[in-house]
Amino acid sequence: MRSELFGTLPDGSPVHRWTLERGGVRVCVLTYGGIVQSVEAPGRQGRTAPVALGFEELDGYLRHPGPYFGALVGRYANRIAGGSFVLDGRTYHLARNNGPNALHGGERGFDKHVWDAEPAGAHGVRLSRVSPDGEEGYPGRLAVSATYTLDGAGALRIAYEATTDAPTVVNLTNHTYWNLAGVGTGSALGHELRIAASRITPVDGDGIPTGVYEDVAGTRFDFRAGRGAGPGYDHNYVLDKGVTAEPVEVAELCDPVSGRVLTVATTEPGLQLYTADHFAAELPFAPGDGIALETQRFPDSPRRTHFPAAVLRPGEVYASETVYGFAVR
Repeated sequence: MRSELFGTLPDGSPVHRWTLERGGVRVCVLTYGGIVQSVEAPGRQGRTAPVALGFEELDGYLRHPGPYFGALVGRYANRIAGGSFVLDGRTYHLARNNGPNALHGGERGFDKHVWDAEPAGAHGVRLSRVSPDGEEGYPGRLAVSATYTLDGAGALRIAYEATTDAPTVVNLTNHTYWNLAGVGTGSALGHELRIAASRITPVDGDGIPTGVYEDVAGTRFDFRAGRGAGPGYDHNYVLDKGVTAEPVEVAELCDPVSGRVLTVATTEPGLQLYTADHFAAELPFAPGDGIALETQRFPDSPRRTHFPAAVLRPGEVYASETVYGFAVR
């Protein structure tokens, strides 16, 4: 494990890159935005390739923040309809940065801050910051951390924790785009995908859940048996396992050419499948060049009381863990 200067923000703030290596896997994490800047994993015959979309320089993330490449997303990942929610009888107004809605924490969410960093054992780094009361409209002073660790099998474990001094809503995720054939090889939409979910939360034209649960059986959303990914997905999957105390495997992505396999295990009840259909022309990546698998509470949960709760109160601890495992088939 090592740390090095990666770049400097316009205000002079230094950004460091932490490199973790174990089990044949190398992961680089930035203190800016908690970004997973790169992941290298072996394929058949041990051939290693970069499998996470990212930029070689800090300027790339500053010029192209919209896709959230590799970012730690919060205070609330995904969308909140109308940029507002009611908690304990009080209405809170958020930044509307996605049409009429709030998205991924607002104009300056967790992905656009420099986090404090310290070693977490021999193979991990712990990032932390305090989100002040009222940041991007969210109530409560939130002390939050994200610990990135490579375990003995070379799996990347991301453990989130947060506490608050006032009732608030929290939903943290990682927004890495995966291409198991290797970055720069073209589309990832030929990958084979499996998701252990019998239902989704269908959305309206703005990407907001309609509030119902819809069975995937007999539809293009059914990945339970595994099949080619394809384009046109930006949807939350209702994981069959629900909320769990420990991470449970819920998804698998495989590139049949290189043999690389990515498994996703999580404590969370939802998984957002996004096939990067909306990458802008000025990006060095084309639509479909990566697939995001974002573990989460459901989008718009603060406004939907029948969705899994996303409320955190004083005296409670928000705890969430997601594990990205790497294998070869």
